[in-house]
Amino acid sequence: MVRLLNVYTLSAFVALGGLLFGFDISSISGVLDTVQYKNFYGNPLGTRQGLITSAMAAGSLIGALSSTVLGDLLSRKVTIQIGTVIWCIGAALQSASNGVGMLIAGRAIAGICIGLTSALVPIYQSEIAPRKIRGRVVSFQHLAIVCGMTIQYFIEYGCSFIESTASFRIPWAIQAVPAIILCIGLFWFPRSPRWLASKDRWDEALTVLAFLRTTKHDINDPLVLAEYREIEDQIGFEREIGSNSVRELLSKKMRLRVLLALAIQMLGQLSGANMLNYYIVYVFRSAGVPNPSLAASFQYVIKVLMTIPAILWVDKWGRRPILLVGAVTMGFWFFVIGGLFMRYGQPNPVLNQPYTWVIISNPAVSRSIQACSYLATATFSASWGPVSWIYPPEVVPLRIRSISVSLALATNWITNYALGFGVPPLLRSIRWRLFFLFGSFNLAAAITVWFTAPETKLRTLEEMDEIFEHEQPLWKSFLSWQESNSLDKLAHDIEMGTLRITRVGVDSSDGHHAPDRQPCKHVNAK
Repeated sequence: MVRLLNVYTLSAFVALGGLLFGFDISSISGVLDTVQYKNFYGNPLGTRQGLITSAMAAGSLIGALSSTVLGDLLSRKVTIQIGTVIWCIGAALQSASNGVGMLIAGRAIAGICIGLTSALVPIYQSEIAPRKIRGRVVSFQHLAIVCGMTIQYFIEYGCSFIESTASFRIPWAIQAVPAIILCIGLFWFPRSPRWLASKDRWDEALTVLAFLRTTKHDINDPLVLAEYREIEDQIGFEREIGSNSVRELLSKKMRLRVLLALAIQMLGQLSGANMLNYYIVYVFRSAGVPNPSLAASFQYVIKVLMTIPAILWVDKWGRRPILLVGAVTMGFWFFVIGGLFMRYGQPNPVLNQPYTWVIISNPAVSRSIQACSYLATATFSASWGPVSWIYPPEVVPLRIRSISVSLALATNWITNYALGFGVPPLLRSIRWRLFFLFGSFNLAAAITVWFTAPETKLRTLEEMDEIFEHEQPLWKSFLSWQESNSLDKLAHDIEMGTLRITRVGVDSSDGHHAPDRQPCKHVNAK
């Protein structure tokens, strides 16, 4: 019998935090080309429109940096709930805005929620998921983002036929609905077992693990006890060496892993996918695509459909090959788009437009640019989109997971802010060269992944130290990857009675909860 609450349903529901992110992206892209928006806000162009768009990223930077403290202090679950309340305040300000200033303030406040949830939702998902489906369930975050983009874009497209400011106020107010649902629903969700263990709430950690891994909540299940033992050993080791999260974050041992997490998030933004998310209408209109608002809607449908293969097979294909193939392929599509604009474009004869380079009366080229934009979007959604959320919480240990993921997301939002603010003026100044720039970023991403990113599929979070400290060059993991079976061996030892974990007790020496273990022989978890 399948339970209503399991790892899949918990991860899918908490991914409503990603849905909010998608709503926020489309809340601007869906109204950019409407007469109502242009008239009410004074036809914002260039830097002014860049400030409106990037305000969300500025708030998200604050939220991401705050997530490490709040997530460790209050738990991942409670901090996400706080974020949903902040989101509702931001949505209310946007919907009631009386000018550009109030709109920017509303987007910045809502961005704080996005910063909190985008950092903590993947952490929560990765910490409750078993290793064999961890990539799949964390991919729900990206699926929720693209679903949010699609839903909000079509709501705004439908409301665009309302001939008043309600055409954008109604969609912006609707944004609060999923936040309210998420906030209420989380009251019935368990806290992360790894967070509970880090707070010495060992009995609760074991109970939650049993709930997540077995249908009958069996705390004596060998695999449950094996995973519990790995968590306990990891936390015990951290305390034994007196780990300080900030000091270790900067240590030589962790530097590569933290920088890799930051790079994956930054390069995902520099792939050009978010530029298309925000400004696809500008690209299509400058390319001479008929009815650019309707044409842009297909991009969001493609995003949803192409995320599904990644969810189904990311734990089979692996993170590394998906990132490599995705970066090279996206780079190719952006170079083609830039080449078509360079060869067949000309200066825009109409003044005061968001773009200064256009394709005129060349339907074949217009359709080619449209197709390449769709293909770039499809490639991102099947590769960097989901994997950029999976990788950062995987590659760092529990003791610095919150702070490193928050820094990775801060890097994401700094880059996102730069794109949101910089793309409108760049479309007017460097024109088609902008697409060559994104193509080059993708090639740089492929090189970075090849030399620095190891394969992490089917490994437990506690095994990442072994992966990064192995003497073999990281790039060889693409050619000689082997599945770990250390957790299964540990479970076998427990089942056979050579290692027993009989109950959860209290260590009287320091007052900390700790399991009363009775090992019959030494077990090497490696």
